[in-house]
Amino acid sequence: MLKGLITAIRTLTVIPVPGKEGDDFSSALPWFPAVGLLLGLILYAISSLWNLLPFEDWTWGGAVILSVLIVWLTRGLHMDGLADWADSIGGFGRERRLAIMKDSSLGAFGGMALVLGLILKLVAFERVIASGTFILLMVIPVISRNMLVELQTTMPYARSEQGMADVFIKNATNRHRIISHVAALIICACFGITGILLFLLAFAITLFLKGMFRRQFNGVTGDLLGASNEIIEVVLLMVIAVPGSLIL
Repeated sequence: MLKGLITAIRTLTVIPVPGKEGDDFSSALPWFPAVGLLLGLILYAISSLWNLLPFEDWTWGGAVILSVLIVWLTRGLHMDGLADWADSIGGFGRERRLAIMKDSSLGAFGGMALVLGLILKLVAFERVIASGTFILLMVIPVISRNMLVELQTTMPYARSEQGMADVFIKNATNRHRIISHVAALIICACFGITGILLFLLAFAITLFLKGMFRRQFNGVTGDLLGASNEIIEVVLLMVIAVPGSLIL
């Protein structure tokens, strides 16, 4: 059981953990919300410590630290997926889009997506720190990682050759999906109606992405999962940022 947790942490973060991974990578899927919570706790802890520093408030400095930290903790894996997916928008036909995403070079659409994504996160983090609502940073990574499980358990792998996501999708079952959703909902419930509404919003976004990926790719890939995580995370961050302290 714990082998799945080790696999999930090593896949989704750079955090070193001892132990051996399991042979069945899909056993990591129910642990995705737990890894999201770990990332959220780190973001919350850094935000809290930043607010305790004995000098004049500098919320933009804290926002920069959080933006850099989340990219480093995840190895930029999801940002890379966002860029590759954005580049594929210029392709016509499924095979052409898949080939573009596999290309390691960064195109114009990918570059714009990366810049826009980072700017939106930076602005959202600053607003969250300034309004004192950074406790909600704990739940957003939980929800976004849980939605990756929704995609992996309900959609086929889009490529004919094996890829990073294929080993997770191959043996993914509805049981993994249910456990992940239940775990995420329990965590969300700890944040009251706000947590539940954020979960429902993310689920609606995931359904939209699922339909789009099915039409364009007939499935999902690692890049599409990464792009989904970034899209969901940015939307949720902006949603909690706009009302400021009124959201609590």
